[in-house]
Formats: sequence, structure tokens, C-alpha cells
Amino acid sequence: MKTRNILFLTAFLLLQSVLHTVAQAQDQNAVLLTIGSQSISRGDFEKIYHKNNSKDVSGDKKSLQDYLDLYINYKLKVKEAEELALDTAANFKGELNGYRKQLAQPYLTDKEASDKLVREAYNRMKTDIRASHILIKVTPDALPKDTLKAYARILKIRDLILKNGDFSQVARDSSEDPSAKENAGDLGYFTALQMVYPFENAAYNAEPGKVTMPVRTRFGYHLIKVTGSRANQGEVTVAHIMVKDGAKATPEESIKAKTKIEELSKRLKAGESFETLAKNESEDLGSARNGGVLPAFGSGRMVPEFENVAFAMVNKGDVSEPVKTAYGWHIIKLIDRKGIGSFEELASDLKTRINKDSRSDIGRSSFLVKVKKEYNLTEIPKMKEAFYKAVDSTLVEGTWSPEKASKLNSTLFTLLDKSYNQADFARFMAEHQTKKKDVSPSALVDQFYEQYVNDCCMNLKESRLELEYPDFKSLMEEYRDGILLFELTDRTVWSKAVKDTAGLKAYYEQNKAKYMWDDRADADIYTCASEAAAKLVKKAAKKGNDYEVVSSNVNQNKKLNDPHAVSSRSARFNKGENEYLGKVLWKKGLAPMFAADGKFILVNFRAVLPAQPKTLEEAKGIVTADYQGVLEKQWIDTLRSKYKWNLNQEVLQQVK
Repeated sequence: MKTRNILFLTAFLLLQSVLHTVAQAQDQNAVLLTIGSQSISRGDFEKIYHKNNSKDVSGDKKSLQDYLDLYINYKLKVKEAEELALDTAANFKGELNGYRKQLAQPYLTDKEASDKLVREAYNRMKTDIRASHILIKVTPDALPKDTLKAYARILKIRDLILKNGDFSQVARDSSEDPSAKENAGDLGYFTALQMVYPFENAAYNAEPGKVTMPVRTRFGYHLIKVTGSRANQGEVTVAHIMVKDGAKATPEESIKAKTKIEELSKRLKAGESFETLAKNESEDLGSARNGGVLPAFGSGRMVPEFENVAFAMVNKGDVSEPVKTAYGWHIIKLIDRKGIGSFEELASDLKTRINKDSRSDIGRSSFLVKVKKEYNLTEIPKMKEAFYKAVDSTLVEGTWSPEKASKLNSTLFTLLDKSYNQADFARFMAEHQTKKKDVSPSALVDQFYEQYVNDCCMNLKESRLELEYPDFKSLMEEYRDGILLFELTDRTVWSKAVKDTAGLKAYYEQNKAKYMWDDRADADIYTCASEAAAKLVKKAAKKGNDYEVVSSNVNQNKKLNDPHAVSSRSARFNKGENEYLGKVLWKKGLAPMFAADGKFILVNFRAVLPAQPKTLEEAKGIVTADYQGVLEKQWIDTLRSKYKWNLNQEVLQQVK
């Protein structure tokens, strides 16, 4: 019996829970507001209400009512914009599409893959890698025979290094990186996001001292040898004084440069200003005007000789001995240094940099795999292969005509319930063809096909974002309404208030008592370094001279040792605006001299102005803003009368 009761109670509670959930859903779908034929549910209103109120004020009836009034006004304005067909204008559609493309980006990549790349980049940034490389060039779209030829050559070079062990000499002799002749392939220290991603991957995963197998990048094949690693040294800000001594300098010029940098070093040690010497003597004209200061930099941004000295400096203000680089001689001063920062501090910047880097293709590729599976991509290979016979060398030359594939009209592949035919693909190839080198027409067909399938997948996904992501749909509705509202409000309120000069003037005349000046003094204030200077000011001011003439004559007086004995200011001052004016009686004429802050003060009142209304020009900014408020209220009153709307008080009570 007890078991039956327990089962009955359990079933009853489960039923109550289900009924409560259903009731909640029904409550959220209950219509709170109708404007014309549009219905706004309680759930839609609460969502936007909580989104725009950062603190939980749902229990504050006044706050809720105020927001509801604003929301009704907002929806009425959008209704008016739609009635005026502003949402059909070309400029509106263009602006909204621009925003849509930006807002869609986070939905069109594999977030998990992107997050992993950000974390990977940060973890790698903790370590600087030093590596040397040898490059054999080959383009990304090279013919297979040319790719194999480059690969075979790089393997022979690797075998040669393994036999004689001299990576540096082989790099000088064989590498197709032009800098290898001088640096023997040594790239110095670098960190994440400073090399193309395949190269970075290989370097960070390589065994130190060993020569990697060939690594393919967009530049060609590389052999990489990691020669060192160190903890990331963060960023430094330095200033430098430079004397040029490049590779083309004559022996005499080199001796002269070295002599000059040594003389500058001695002058610094004798106490001369680094900033002054940099401005006057440095031959790096770009930094000289800033006292030699360079933008902050991290590993791999400067030539190794310069970078090594900069990062070896410990204390701010330290100055190095002369340093020789390929560009000349430098004296370096440490201005500041800082670590790489926490993951939270750098995550946003890393994400932006990754989006501009080739590794962003990883997130896109991963996303495309998911989309193809989600949309059940069904390909018909023989329909693609039919194009092999429809193309010729003109496709390689960038002049192929889709008329050559005019008989191809079958389905190429399907996504969801949508078919993509051969004719569309032919047009795609014709529109995207460019002149190519070292690639066969059939290989180009394969490349175009892959690009076309991927573009179709992305375009279909993008077109369905509102269907698949309610938050994206809401966001787009907010942007749509916001653009409409801005355009209509500008026409009806903002620009109208500025252009309606008669209405603005009439409003000002009716309300000029709101725009008052306080009591003001039209005065000259003289701040004197000595009593003697103040007496000269007093004497000159009594003659009625202009305040600038008074100050100039006193400062040029040969009996005063201070050429800046007097400073002056002349203006119309509000009461309480200037502390010195608060120490004297406001009366036309020269007020008695007084001392303050170790100075001697004289105030000459040219006029004392009683409180009075500001002119329209003097108060135009605030008058215009107030007039805009009046126009907005009138507009809202008109809209509330023009359109039929209804607020369901019963549902509103549920919200409250």
C-alpha cells in the first residue's frame, strides 16, 4: 500500500512540474503589447528589459513603468519608419548588410578550434625560439612535378647537412632566402604569431639541435634547426642614438662613425642629456625628433645585436656602451620594460591577430566540415569531372568562357534541400579566373570546385543564421530598428531643431528666463611677482591702458629683475568662478591691492554686469537641446494618437 502511495505521489509531483513548465511557457508567450498588427510577448519584452538594465530592478515598479513607456515610444517610432518605407531605402539596406556581415563572423567559425588557437598562441608566447632555416622556393599552386622537384632538392640538402654537420655554410650556399648569404639562415629569436603558422608549428615542436624534415609553407620548403630557447622577455621601450655605418661605407667612413659614437658615449658619461644628444646628433631622423625613443618591441622585432643589448638591460635609465649592427652604431637607453601579460589581458588582441593570420583557416576548415555534415552535403563526382573536358589552357590564362560548358546543366551537389548545378559553377569559374603559372586546367577545376563548395556552404549557413540562432535574430532586429530610429529621429527632431530657426527663436523667446547669466564681472586680473611690479601695474592701469599693454610695459621695465614679473587675464567672470574676485568688492574701477599665494594681486573692474538673460547665440547649444526635447514630446504624442496600440494590463501585472 505504501508503495502505491509513493508511486502516486511521485506521479502527481511530476505532473505538477510538467504543468508548471507549460504554464511558464504560456506566460512567456502571453501578448503584453500590440502596436497595429504587431504583437510583443511578455517574454520578448522581459528579455530586452533585463538586457538593458544591468542591475536587477525587476521589482521596482517605477523603473519598470518608465522603461515600458520608453519601449512603447520606441516601437511606435519603428512603426512610423516602416510606414514611411525607410526600411526599403538602398542606403538603409546597405548599412544593415554591413553590420550583418560583422555580426555574423562569430557564428561562421568553429569557436572551440579558435579558442584552442588563442590558448596555443599564448602558451607559445611564454617561450622565445631561436632557429635557422634553409628555403627552397615553390609556389602554393605549383605543378606536382615542380613540387616534387623542390622536395627532392631540399632532401638532398638535408642529407648533405647530416653528413658534414655544417648547417650555416650549407645555408649560405643553398638557401633561396636572400638574407642567408649574410646571416647563414639565422632568424634570431622569435615567438608565436611572428612566423607563418606551419613554420612556427615545426619550430616549436622541433628537437633542439636537430634538422627537421622539410616543412611546407606558402614560400616553399624549409629545413629548420632550433638553436636556442628562452623565457619570453616581454617588451622593452628604448631610446637610441645612431651613427650610420652600413655595408657600403668606406673604411674612412667607418672609422669616422666609430669615432663619433665613442665621443657621444663620453659626453653622456660626462652628464649630457641623452634626449638632447639624440635630437641633435642621432642619424635615425625618425626617432631623433622624439629624443631617440622607439616604439615598444618584443623578441624578433629588431636585429639580434640591438635586441640582445636592449633585453640585457635591467634598470630604467641604464645606458649601453656603443653597439654595432648592420645599420651602424647605436647607444641604447632603457626607458621601460614589461612582461607579456596574463591570458585574460592578451586574449582579445591574440584573437584579432589570429583572425588576420593564416591559422584562422583552421577554424574555418573545421567549421566547414561541421556544416557539410549538418547540411548533408551530397556530391556527384562525375558532374565535376565533366568539366575536365570543358576547360583548356584559356582557364590557366584567365580568359576561359563559360560558353564552353553550355551543355552542362545537371546537379553538381546538394545541401539540405537545395541543388547546385553545373551552370552556376561554370559562371563561378569564369568570374574568379585569373592568370596562373605552372598549373594544369584540370587542377584548376579541382581548386575552383573546392572553393565553390565551401563558399556555397558558408553562404547557406549565413543566410540561415536568423533561423538557427535566436540571439542572432534578436541582435539583427535591434540593429535594424536602431538604424531606422536614428534616420527618422534625425529628420523629425535633431536636424529639424537645427534647421527650424523660426521655431527655435520662438521657443527661446518664450523661455528666455531659463537661460540666465549670473552676476558677472568684466575684469582684468594681474598677478604680480613683487610689490614693486604691482605698483607699476596700478600706475599704468589707472591711465586706462589695455591689460596686455599694461603687462607688456611692466615686464619690460628695466628696474625689475624678473622679465615675467606680471601675468594677466582678462575675461567676463561669473560669481565664484575666480578665487581672487571673491576677495574684493565688486565695483567698477581698480580694487585695492592684496597678497595671495606669495603674489600681489590687482583687479581692475571694467564693468559689473547684473544677472540677465543670455542671448540666443550665447545659449544656442542648450536651447537647441531643449527644443529638440519639445519636438520629441510632440512627435511621441502624435504617434500615440496616430497608431492603435494596446497594453495588456493583466499580463503587465505578471511582469511586475
